Amino acid sequence: MHELIQEDRHVFVYLNTLGSAPFDRFWEMISGTWIWIPLYVIFLYLLYKNFKPRNLIFILIFIGLGVTVSDQLAGIFKTGIARLRPCHDPALHHVIREVQCGGQFGFYSSHASNTFFIATFISMLLFRRYRYLPLMLYFWALVVSYSRIYLGVHFPLDILMGAAMGFLLGGFFSTLARKVIHKQLVTSN
Repeated sequence: MHELIQEDRHVFVYLNTLGSAPFDRFWEMISGTWIWIPLYVIFLYLLYKNFKPRNLIFILIFIGLGVTVSDQLAGIFKTGIARLRPCHDPALHHVIREVQCGGQFGFYSSHASNTFFIATFISMLLFRRYRYLPLMLYFWALVVSYSRIYLGVHFPLDILMGAAMGFLLGGFFSTLARKVIHKQLVTSN
């Protein structure tokens, strides 16, 4: 385990130090919430276009529940594992580019978990209608996740675990949503 942690730190330092000051503001925006509101509106439009209003309400409830579970689980892991964020790690203090810093602990990334949750959830509901949508969604989730390494707030393993949790939760909640939607279709016929 010690070797894995050391390799994770080396990969982090390499990826983090690829950045430069002229790009810092760009990656801060990528990591932010407000810049993605137009994308969320597009998601809502695609769901509205493809599902009846009653089913859309169930979908939005499952998205809300899933993001809440994703975010809360990340918080539980952060305090339970108590792995310092790179920006709080004294051994890395003079080695990394610290653009931002969050709370003390960072395992695992709630940004990665939440974006991969949304990418998986939306993909599973709409992939039959929009063939390339999953590629775009997972690219978006990867870019947001990488921004956390660039900014100095997460190690790669934080990102990988967050992505895995988001993927699993997205699959679970989209399966539940599809069952409820299917049940609504069956009972209305």
